[in-house]
Amino acid sequence: SFHEKAVSRSGGIAAIISISIFFVIYYLLYSKILYEYIFISYSMFLIGVIDDLKIKVKPFKRLLIMILMLFTFIYFFQIKILNIDIPLLEFIYNNHFFSSIFTVLCFLFIINGANLIDGFNGLLSLNLIIINVILAYINLENANLEFSLLIIAQIIILLSFLLFNFPKAKIFLGDSGAYLMGSLISLNVVITNNLNPEISSFFFCTLLFYLFFEVFFSFFRKIYLKKSPLEPDNFHLHMMVFKNINKKYNNEETSNYKTSIIINLSYLILITPAFFFKDEALLCKIWFIMILIVYIFAYYRLTSKLLLNDKN
Repeated sequence: SFHEKAVSRSGGIAAIISISIFFVIYYLLYSKILYEYIFISYSMFLIGVIDDLKIKVKPFKRLLIMILMLFTFIYFFQIKILNIDIPLLEFIYNNHFFSSIFTVLCFLFIINGANLIDGFNGLLSLNLIIINVILAYINLENANLEFSLLIIAQIIILLSFLLFNFPKAKIFLGDSGAYLMGSLISLNVVITNNLNPEISSFFFCTLLFYLFFEVFFSFFRKIYLKKSPLEPDNFHLHMMVFKNINKKYNNEETSNYKTSIIINLSYLILITPAFFFKDEALLCKIWFIMILIVYIFAYYRLTSKLLLNDKN
């Protein structure tokens, strides 16, 4: 709706073809089939395709299908978050069922967060590139070379997509691409967390805070406003940033990509300090809480500014 002409949402198709080619290359190099990546990412892609093809499925039904598919594959492939810096949740280590439920919830937040911010030029792809670059660095530093190659392949795919999505958008990932890349980033973080137990799990929470908190904050904001938390609206943080920028420049196309730059630059500034104390659990917990407070303050500051401008 922010573009003069309709923009294709077929980026997900290009992404699934690209990642499929890499899965074949990975098999030829290491004689390994990445079953968990293939089943989870392909299933999330197919759920997104339904919406991209304008096939009407109620949000609750789509969410239920997503939950069932994620739980099936996470439970079957025994995907667990082994390193959790919350003593109260330690019981899930010994209970596969509860561990799977917890992991499904984590995946849901990130996958839906990715879908939520797709639509502004470069907003999602830039955020995913930043996350993957940090994950690749951590794994390369700790000699997880085979896994690093998987992440680097995703960075290349995202950079290639960015050429057609930023600053002017010729294509978007769509629901299929957002769900696909959201599921890939979720798996990347879980596996990196498990391969590097010396790093606090709250560092990875910090790394994913924007994708996670966009969904979390939006869910409770809508409930407070007595709206359906599953129905979309235009009062998310990136919308507030866009509206404030557009008030100043009165140019939707320019304001669109500037929104992506401002949000991702702010995101990078907020997460960078945590990288230097990523192995200190207490500091990572404190920093994670602090950036959530910054998010809430920024949101209400931007909202108040818009309301003030409207009154004037």
